[in-house]
Amino acid sequence: MDIDIIAILTAVAFCAGFFDAIAGGGGLITVPALFLAGMDPVAALATNKFQASAGSVSATVAFARKGLVEWKTGRVLAAFSMMGGILGALFVSYMDKNWLEASIPVLLLLVAGYFAFAPRLDDDKRKKRMTLLMFAILVAPLIGFYDGVFGPGTGSFFMVGLTLLCGLPVMRAVSFTKLANAACNLGALFIFLLKGAIFWPLAISMAFGAFAGAQLGARCAVKVGTRLVRPMVVVVCCALAIKLLSSAENPLRMAISTLF
Repeated sequence: MDIDIIAILTAVAFCAGFFDAIAGGGGLITVPALFLAGMDPVAALATNKFQASAGSVSATVAFARKGLVEWKTGRVLAAFSMMGGILGALFVSYMDKNWLEASIPVLLLLVAGYFAFAPRLDDDKRKKRMTLLMFAILVAPLIGFYDGVFGPGTGSFFMVGLTLLCGLPVMRAVSFTKLANAACNLGALFIFLLKGAIFWPLAISMAFGAFAGAQLGARCAVKVGTRLVRPMVVVVCCALAIKLLSSAENPLRMAISTLF
């Protein structure tokens, strides 16, 4: 891979890290960018997972230093989330390349739609529909599996689940989300490491870019706000997904062209 491409993708990771720190959804930008760069699908997901893991682990450490991570209560949640991430990464590692290339743009559009219409969370009291233990056993592995297969939006899915299903206050849900997200990221990353799927020069460069972008985003969060940033993430994601779908080599477009 040319140094110019690595520099461009690092800049993309910087922008994604900036957006992610403010409104989430940074993976909606980095994943299609890696595919458009011509990377093998599994290598693209694995490389993205490295930079995503760096961000999620650093966020969890930051919360832990402030005493906001409930390790004793959250360890079961982390364990089942990690199990889901491992299974998801194993699944995608053996998935047919053509199916993977065809499904990624569709997944991007679906997750972008979710981000566009996701419920706003606040500290209003909500009915508790399940315990945290039940959520860890029944829901966390499914979200973790999705993270291992694809990834963008995982943190938002945990947040919505923990607040709407478990009735947790937003700040407590955030702390559990950071722990669960880091756990499934590390589980998936472990499998990708064993498979040798990560393109290290790009992964390390993008991780630094994402970290720098997240630092700037955290400082601008109050001034910029999510109302402007979230629509920008959705629009950019949709544009990149459409670009992927319009590619002459995309299996889904080829199949549609054959039918019509």
